Amino acid sequence: MAVLYGGKSGEHEVSLMSAASLIRSMDPGKYEVLPIAIDKEGKWHLRERAVAFLEGKVERELLGRIREELPPTLPAQTGKGSLAPFDPENIDVVFPVLHGTYGEDGTVQGLLELTGIPYVGAGVLASAVGMDKVMMKKVFAQEGIPQVRFTHFLRHEMEQEFERVVAEVEDTFGYPCFVKPANLGSSVGVSKAKDREGLIEAMKLAARYDRKVIVEEFVSAREVEVAVLGNNQPAVSVPGEIISSNEFYDYRAKYIDGKSEMRIPAELPAETVEEVSRLAVKCFRAIDCSGLARVDFFIRKDNGQVLVNEINTMPGFTQFSMYAKLWEHTGLDYPELVDRLIQLAIERHREKEQLITTYEEDA
Repeated sequence: MAVLYGGKSGEHEVSLMSAASLIRSMDPGKYEVLPIAIDKEGKWHLRERAVAFLEGKVERELLGRIREELPPTLPAQTGKGSLAPFDPENIDVVFPVLHGTYGEDGTVQGLLELTGIPYVGAGVLASAVGMDKVMMKKVFAQEGIPQVRFTHFLRHEMEQEFERVVAEVEDTFGYPCFVKPANLGSSVGVSKAKDREGLIEAMKLAARYDRKVIVEEFVSAREVEVAVLGNNQPAVSVPGEIISSNEFYDYRAKYIDGKSEMRIPAELPAETVEEVSRLAVKCFRAIDCSGLARVDFFIRKDNGQVLVNEINTMPGFTQFSMYAKLWEHTGLDYPELVDRLIQLAIERHREKEQLITTYEEDA
């Protein structure tokens, strides 16, 4: 069982926390953990160098469970061969607890596809679409999924036609509005713009993280999330509500000040819970997701309308993250959740292998 963590994205530390919780929860009678770390520069680390990334996050005695010696790796090749450091003869499944760019966006998933080894979570397409908020929202719009109004710009548009871009945002949404990088998670680079000066600063900040910036209208709403688990027949958890310690649920409110509150289950009318669950499955299937996802919603305060905010194909995965807590309150504890995700990865891989076999036989 390989656990892949770290990464080049701004969510590197979140990934380390997710990996620590994952390793801590795994039954040593079932799993032999093979750690693989990616540093912030994109270099891959094995053996004790990979373990060093988790020092201080996992108790030292737990680190002793981790396999010290890696199997020999073969030269990189495609198909069912080995793609260092993945050896299909020695690794049963990969759990990539990578969040954000170069981990949750389809790039690592493509690499894992080449290894021929089962891996936890969404495939290449779902990961890429789920990561790119613009493409995600376009797919959702095509599927008739309700969401806030949005527009988007490329960095070069903002550099060359800044006055036009600002005027378009003001004419379309007015203030306040939200500005985000299209391809980051954990609310990194997200700002609430209350006036033109704030909009300009927000767009400059978002453009630091991505070549594509998305602007969304502001709605006065409650923030509700559900966890989805499954492949062909996804199940949905009870809903939870985020009570942010800041004006909105930004990176500080999520990970630093520790003052935000999760209310699980969220106090919602039965018909709202039913609608949230229905839309969560619709979002999951719209991007052809598999394994796991967290779907985030806005519930308008004025009329109770349910709007989809986004889908996250590899949400924060600590025992205290919303995804795990939602399933805990639904009746599935963290170790059981890990077991189920690994089984789903194996089932998805077997289904794909069967299709390939059928194709080869019929060719």
